[in-house]
Amino acid sequence: MSYAETPAGSGTPPGGLDDALLKTLFAQSAVGLLVLDPRLRLVRANSLVEGVGTEEYIGLRVTEAVRLDDPQGFEQLLERVLAGEGPVREHLVRGRLRRIPGDRIFLVSAYRLDGPGDTALGLLGAVVDVTERERARARETALAAVRDAVGGSLDVAATCRAFVDALVPGFADLAVIEVVDEVLRGADPPVGPLPPDTSLRCAASGRCDTVRGDEPGRTRPVGGTRRLPPRTPYALAAADLRPRLVPLTADTPWLAPDPAGVHRLAETGAHSLIVVPLTLRGAVLGLVSLYRCGATEPFDDEDVSLAGTAATRAALAIDNARRYEREHVIASTVQRRLLPQAERHQAAVETVHVLLPGRDSGCWFDTIALSGARTALVVGGVAGEGLQSAIAMGQLRTVVQALAGLDLEPEEVLARLKETADRLAHERAALPPSDSLHGEELRAGCVYGVYDPFTRTCTVARAGHPAPLIVGPDGRVVPLDAPEGPGLFAADSALFAPVTVTLEEGSLLAFCTAELLADEHAEERITRTLARPGRSLQQLGDDIVYALPDDTRSAGAALLLARTGTVSDHRVATWDLAQERTTPATARLLVRDRLQGWGLDEDTVDSTELIVSELVTNAVRYGTPPLRLRLLLDTTLTCEVHDGSTASPHLRHARTVDEGGRGLFIVSRLAAHWGARHGPDGKVLWTEQDLPGDGTH
Repeated sequence: MSYAETPAGSGTPPGGLDDALLKTLFAQSAVGLLVLDPRLRLVRANSLVEGVGTEEYIGLRVTEAVRLDDPQGFEQLLERVLAGEGPVREHLVRGRLRRIPGDRIFLVSAYRLDGPGDTALGLLGAVVDVTERERARARETALAAVRDAVGGSLDVAATCRAFVDALVPGFADLAVIEVVDEVLRGADPPVGPLPPDTSLRCAASGRCDTVRGDEPGRTRPVGGTRRLPPRTPYALAAADLRPRLVPLTADTPWLAPDPAGVHRLAETGAHSLIVVPLTLRGAVLGLVSLYRCGATEPFDDEDVSLAGTAATRAALAIDNARRYEREHVIASTVQRRLLPQAERHQAAVETVHVLLPGRDSGCWFDTIALSGARTALVVGGVAGEGLQSAIAMGQLRTVVQALAGLDLEPEEVLARLKETADRLAHERAALPPSDSLHGEELRAGCVYGVYDPFTRTCTVARAGHPAPLIVGPDGRVVPLDAPEGPGLFAADSALFAPVTVTLEEGSLLAFCTAELLADEHAEERITRTLARPGRSLQQLGDDIVYALPDDTRSAGAALLLARTGTVSDHRVATWDLAQERTTPATARLLVRDRLQGWGLDEDTVDSTELIVSELVTNAVRYGTPPLRLRLLLDTTLTCEVHDGSTASPHLRHARTVDEGGRGLFIVSRLAAHWGARHGPDGKVLWTEQDLPGDGTH
């Protein structure tokens, strides 16, 4: 029942009830109340709206009585309520009370007061000071941002950047995170207290848009280093490993020796500082410096607690990234040591490689000189990161080199390499369950090609790896439809199918790891680069890298470029010989004449005569036609004897009383290397002899 319905004789006049209601409401309400007239002037306020309910503010517009951050927007909001667009409930307003220092946050609701005929008599405003509640919420938001953003990367710089971005501008106006310089390189952090001469490197810094100038007190650009100045909050926090809450003024004593710092302090308006050490299990990783500037509320003890919690999270993430960085450095070092240390000279192929450092420590490349001036070109990769990937890469590369020395065909090399990979996978599967590698999947791929300068052919086989890209000397792409075989650690036991392509002299081959061919335009981009005329292999390799997407460079990759050529005619001598008993003597005469024409010394000539005599004698006795002798002069001297038989001779150690069986033993003593390779039309016995001097003639 309303007061208008009060029965006669109740003893309480309607006007008296109104007065009692208003008096009680304004005296005992749990929220601040404001009454405004239609011109938004203050008519009445209760005591909960501190500093505004006094007589001196009655009659002023509400935006004159209370200093708001957006007075015009607030007045427009109230005018819409006066216009009958409905009440406003729980609208956040930021401002300052005239007699209460500091920024305040209010939750405001506004209702229209209607008179006779729906005439607007004014507004009733309900005001709740939610400053502490909003500050607590802001702290929770900032801490949640740190938890969400920090720890997702294993890069120290990215971790520090994420930490700064999570706190600026929601919690601090300026933030600087400095990390012990050696920690950034993967070293163990020093045990606290931090020695005074420790070098700190600025890993990340940030400031909100309203702050001008540099970080106050010191100029610390990202990447810059400094040693902590003594008798400052920074040095004290690093010494006792406790956070510091420091008010900043122009008269701050520890800034006195630094006039430039005082100037920057005034320029940015920084007035409050929190310094927190980054510690983990007693070790010190660095320092966090947080600043508030201008009209922002100073930090308080609750803010210090939040900063400490956030710094602990950052320290853990930085330490994880540091440990990963150290393992990555070790893995990269192992990878570098297991890869070729310099470009190797090949008889008829010019090669250059590009190795992009990154997360992938299992990619490798190789150029292997084979008999007959042929060259094996190899690129492969073990999936994954870290030391174990680098070790597996080294094992596979060593096996490839050993198999290449057997003069096997590319498909047979990959077949035997996969057998080795299967054994490595079984060994890993047999590890105890407690081992971190137990059950960890191994994945790897490899492409193996052999270029023969005499036939100008390149034979390629691949195991779970992209095929090489080939561009002719005229810039046209040479198609290479090489079937993809199973990956080296795959359960698939399908056979490897080779493909052979004939190349023009001066063609370019690009053997790439999969990372370089990750996007749909990669092949076109690389082949277009290779087609540029008049550029060296090194320039072409650099151009390919320049055009890569940024994420490829961070992953790491390997690129092997080869330009094909032929062997100069004046460095090769070939003779077709008869299958007769007198042929060895004829071969000796031909060899002596050619070697003397090349200007080789007499010892080399004598040794080669004996080698050729033994090889030709073996072919005449046990081989079948056709019989062919070839000499190749490069950094070494190669002798090759071809016959139509597929039977391979074996090295024997003849007894003293034996009349024969010493031929290959003599050959093995005179030559640095020797072997046999088989083809569809027979076999070739070959030897290599080191030449005196630098081997150039």
